[in-house]
Amino acid sequence: MRWLVKSAQIVDPGGKHHGKKRDLLIEDGVITSIKASIKDSKAEKIAFTNLHASPGWIDAKVNFRDPGSEEKEGLLNGLDAAACGGFTHVVLMPSTSPVIDNKGQIEYVLHRSDDHLVRILPTGKISKGGEGKQLAELYDMFKAGAVAFSEDGPIARGELMRRALEYSKNFGGVICSTPQEESIADKGVMHEGLTSTTNGLKGIPSMVEIIRLKRDIELLRYTGGSLHVMSISCGESVKIIKEAKKEGLAITCGVAAHHLYFNDTDLEGFDANLKVMPPIRSKQDQKALLKGVKEGTIDVICSDHQPEDIEHKKLEFEIANFGIGAIEQTFAAANSLDIELDTLISKLTVAPRAVFNLEPSHIEEGAQADITFFDPTASEAVTSDSLTSLAWNNPYISHTLTGKVQGVVLGGRTVLR
Repeated sequence: MRWLVKSAQIVDPGGKHHGKKRDLLIEDGVITSIKASIKDSKAEKIAFTNLHASPGWIDAKVNFRDPGSEEKEGLLNGLDAAACGGFTHVVLMPSTSPVIDNKGQIEYVLHRSDDHLVRILPTGKISKGGEGKQLAELYDMFKAGAVAFSEDGPIARGELMRRALEYSKNFGGVICSTPQEESIADKGVMHEGLTSTTNGLKGIPSMVEIIRLKRDIELLRYTGGSLHVMSISCGESVKIIKEAKKEGLAITCGVAAHHLYFNDTDLEGFDANLKVMPPIRSKQDQKALLKGVKEGTIDVICSDHQPEDIEHKKLEFEIANFGIGAIEQTFAAANSLDIELDTLISKLTVAPRAVFNLEPSHIEEGAQADITFFDPTASEAVTSDSLTSLAWNNPYISHTLTGKVQGVVLGGRTVLR
């Protein structure tokens, strides 16, 4: 296959062609030529209005509910939705049934994506069976292809987190944290504040995140391991992580796009699609998170895609499941905010590769074609009919967002919209 990409504005922080408008020739999955103008009558043209091209995006936190609850999304349909969202790689959480806690399960999900453009970067459970008691086979999973280890939820036993950090340090593994002190959350359903009081709903205070985050940082300081905090939600967490980075600790963090786009006042209508954990917090927290992205304290922006079906979401707010399914709107939601394009693309490309110890990827001659095409200025209204994902719980429906994904290429495969 030969593709000729015409007049693409390159957005590739750290790449030699960053900021330039170029033609790209892709042959058999490899970028063979990058010039101001290329003519090739035999190549299939890729040309869009206001075409931008960056290295392929990585979603640093997704669930596809497969195996176990495939009716909510399914692995292959989830990968289709990821491609429509501009992602060529996804970091898959291990909360399946059975859970991913051994090398056989890692190999299973990797093989499931063999025939798909989007590549899975699997994580393994930190504890056997996800029971929070005994360490799982971390090294075996690492050798099989796991990029990190996560419970995809809080770890109550500090000793388990300590052992995970100590053990994974021996082979360069990354431990992922979900800081939640469940005893304080105590069946809360949204951020504790004026909106929760007005709505008459039990709140979840920010200290739920702060207390557990401080504990995990103390354990990181003691062990000298590597910690990635998957999705923070409050301004105080930004301050705490910023200080830990200044100290030189090996800590990184992410934020979900919906925590940047929404705040707790958006829940005044009791929209269960905005019921997430960690909860969407106050306007002040929202501003602090956005500042954390801009200044570099927050490393990555992810979807935290957690698909649910209508049976688990079209319910009274208190009993609806937590989770948002919005992998296709992650870029556009973040791009609709006051974030410079170079910064945003870095959070989707350079930074997640650094967090998970992956090889750098740039748009350059001789490199594998791993490219996302997009128009950062186009506006699109989100409708249920426009979605590829099966996730019923999409809070962006009826919103008009700025930023349109035009397609992805990885190796010899392409999905164009």
